[in-house]
Amino acid sequence: MNIFNTPENFVFITFISILITLFTTPSIIHIARLRHLYDDIGYFRKEHDHGIPRLGGVAIFISFTITLLVFRLADNSYFINYLLIAAIILFAMGVKDDLSGVNSSTKFLVQFIVSLILVVLGNIRLTSMYGILGIFDLPYIISISLSILVMILVINAFNLIDGIDGLAATTGIIANSAFSVLFIYMHHYELAIISLAIVGSLIGFLKFNLTPAKIFMGDAGSLLIGLISVIMAIKLIEINKFMGNNSFKIYSAPAVTVAILIGPIFDTLRVFIIRLLKGVSPFEGDRNHIHHRMLKLGYTHLQTTIILAGLNITAIIMVLLFSSIGNFILIVLIFLFSILFNWTITFFIRCRERERLTLRNLFV
Repeated sequence: MNIFNTPENFVFITFISILITLFTTPSIIHIARLRHLYDDIGYFRKEHDHGIPRLGGVAIFISFTITLLVFRLADNSYFINYLLIAAIILFAMGVKDDLSGVNSSTKFLVQFIVSLILVVLGNIRLTSMYGILGIFDLPYIISISLSILVMILVINAFNLIDGIDGLAATTGIIANSAFSVLFIYMHHYELAIISLAIVGSLIGFLKFNLTPAKIFMGDAGSLLIGLISVIMAIKLIEINKFMGNNSFKIYSAPAVTVAILIGPIFDTLRVFIIRLLKGVSPFEGDRNHIHHRMLKLGYTHLQTTIILAGLNITAIIMVLLFSSIGNFILIVLIFLFSILFNWTITFFIRCRERERLTLRNLFV
């Protein structure tokens, strides 16, 4: 893929995917309004009081897929063929969910099948714990199981943060921009192009998704972002695996990957744990996500998105700067930082509700 290893070509690829999304999204908005394919405004978790089309994922998928096919990546890599197969399956389920709904068990089954295809047939899997907790190479069955679990977690994580205008798209742009820069640095240009294709698609989509949103990406879009992000994450970690006869280019790659995806991962783990402690299904929706909690403090959709994006970028930069510390310590610090941020939000929510600023609100 040496024909793509110049800055001009990377910019051109991103520009093409931006243009495709910009041209297709208005038509999708028009058709959705014509056919009354609106978001369910009666659902208690929605943040808007008027019907908004939620088929933006169609434009994102079209842009991403066409970009890969135009540059003939699918002709040169079995890996990308499996990626496209998985993307098509998730896209089909996402559109079905956006139009008429899909129950959580069906979603989980489809995500499991997609992950199985990628891990077993595509061989996109984590093969080591990279020294975390003193564990290195993993047995094949454990490697497959862990990789499927990670894929399902990240795919759902991006789906769950798609609750306010621009957040999922912005997070996807930050994550895959970081992946693309790292892949270019490591001379893995094919992977960089995949990341740039989804980045361009999301940049074009943001024009219509930032407040006031004209369209939502829906499950068809958020599931695709999660899929591409987790594949790029696993690839980044595996490329930097120390084999004894090679030297890795990104130190503490697992910790860097966690920092890149910390927003959706932390929020998903937090709400899942809270729901389980309450004795309800982890897939039962609520308004307890971090973005919902920030809205309680009076922040707008745009302000919330900017703050969370800023924290995400800060985490990535800090981990890259201190990557020599090691994976385990860095990952612990990343989660401690996230817990501290969430605790701060909790403190100010309590102060706002009780109309009293006191240290007692830190604990109860």
